[in-house]
Amino acid sequence: MTPAGSLLIGSALRKSYGPTPALDGADFSIHPAEVVAVMGPSGSGKSTLLHCLAGIVQPDSGSVRYNGRELSSLPDRGRSALRRSEFGFVFQFGQLVPELTCLENVALPLRLCGTGRKPAEAQAAEWLERLEVDDVRGKRPGEVSGGQGQRVAVARSLVTRPRVLFADEPTGALDSLNGERVMQLLTDAARDTRAAVVLVTHEARVAAYSDREVVVRDGKARDMAGVL
Repeated sequence: MTPAGSLLIGSALRKSYGPTPALDGADFSIHPAEVVAVMGPSGSGKSTLLHCLAGIVQPDSGSVRYNGRELSSLPDRGRSALRRSEFGFVFQFGQLVPELTCLENVALPLRLCGTGRKPAEAQAAEWLERLEVDDVRGKRPGEVSGGQGQRVAVARSLVTRPRVLFADEPTGALDSLNGERVMQLLTDAARDTRAAVVLVTHEARVAAYSDREVVVRDGKARDMAGVL
């Protein structure tokens, strides 16, 4: 697989924090509906790579192109709009809004994009059912289990039908059984909606759900299929 036809491409990415390089010429590409696991030891730069690809962090040099557009050429407002509508995010601890119900949490991205409350919550309810947590819709995040909360977070990340889903250690806070179910539901839903998934993990059992693996070490990325 080559970068031709890729939805998201990072080229020669460099990023340092003070004197410490996090990325040192990393390359990355992903196609629509593809699941790519980004692996590597702690401190290798894999989360920094995800943040640069998502437009959260600006690289010191190199480029990130999404759907043919250079992210660095977009104003902050433009990158924020992408993250609301075309990018989805799942983090290790879910990061749900504690004051909102699970249904309201899932509906929140749609509300931020201008969808009315009733249609947003109707779509949110469909995703909660799809992620097998419809029974917690009226509960707040502090009232549900870790596995349930992470499924709610996955539903929230997919409710806008993003073209790219960024998942940073999405099962890191879960036991193996809950982690397996979350990954199965996440990857099945993403493939059904043809969302590309950038999956940061250090666990081989989680990476097994991907189509291919990219290993980040010393700030450089190596595709295990030998295509980067």
